[in-house]
Amino acid sequence: QVQLVESGGDLVQAGGSLRLSCAASGTIFSINTMAWYRQAPGKQRELVAEITSSSSTNYGDSVKGRITISRDNPKNTVYLQMNSLKPEDTAVYYCKAVLRVSRGQIVARDYWGQGTQVTVSS
Repeated sequence: QVQLVESGGDLVQAGGSLRLSCAASGTIFSINTMAWYRQAPGKQRELVAEITSSSSTNYGDSVKGRITISRDNPKNTVYLQMNSLKPEDTAVYYCKAVLRVSRGQIVARDYWGQGTQVTVSS
């Protein structure tokens, strides 16, 4: 009923930029936090950035100063602008939305996208 679809992943050279998008669709009453996580081969999934419905943001230590998260609430879409990319940014990037599907749902649930591959060559 709820789908999160990421786009924008690509192969890019070190120092380059990418903009990822994630659109949530389906039966959605409200979205609280939207976030980006990433998982590199052999590593645990880690938080890249998150943004609340009032646009408060939080960033992972490894990306501070290089990455900006933003959202378009009417479009249920979150963006991740990544600059000065490094080879260590190579990973599958996943979008997460914490949302309610109805007014009667008291506790919001996590929904995840399928991921988009970002590869940074040196």
